[in-house]
Amino acid sequence: MSRYTGPVCRLCRAEGTKLFLKGDRCYTEKCAIARRNTRPGQHGARKGKTSEYGIRLREKQKLRRFYGLNESQFAKMYEMATKMPGQTGHDFLQLLERRLDNVVYRLGFAVSRRQARELVRHGHFLVNGRKLDVPSALLRAGDVVTVREKSRDVEVLKQNAEVASQRSVPGWLEVNPETMSGRVVSLPTRDQIEVPVNEQLVVEFYAR
Repeated sequence: MSRYTGPVCRLCRAEGTKLFLKGDRCYTEKCAIARRNTRPGQHGARKGKTSEYGIRLREKQKLRRFYGLNESQFAKMYEMATKMPGQTGHDFLQLLERRLDNVVYRLGFAVSRRQARELVRHGHFLVNGRKLDVPSALLRAGDVVTVREKSRDVEVLKQNAEVASQRSVPGWLEVNPETMSGRVVSLPTRDQIEVPVNEQLVVEFYAR
């Protein structure tokens, strides 16, 4: 499936919830959900009964769009989760959270996951002292993410670091805005993962 390149606010409206795809705009009254919480398109305001399949499909699409993955990437990570011990739903969310682009976003070095992927691909980050430009790379407890020395004067990163200093990060991460670095303290537990979805419905979708 090709990458979606249209207005991201349409995706939030399609799912009927904030997916936080547009950075700081999502926290203001300019958010599309706050202004017009209806599905996009000519018949978006129409409401009908959703089938059991439709409910699970929408939950899967919501989670996929929340993390900004295409269908093949998303399905591949779910397949990885099914081979891990423990609850598949939690393991799946944990894998999604451990992606380098998500960690960069959670640490506050990017205003959205889309921007985080772009910054990672451009080689602005080090992981444990080595350059890593693969957004899908999975981090482990103890890994340290640092903005490269020569990238610290990049205006976008400087602005993001200033904003990050005023925000809290999830309990499984810690950040040092002064050194523009962060560390994975531990793997995230379910109550530390803030996602607007019921992951069990996603598991049921793939298990059908």
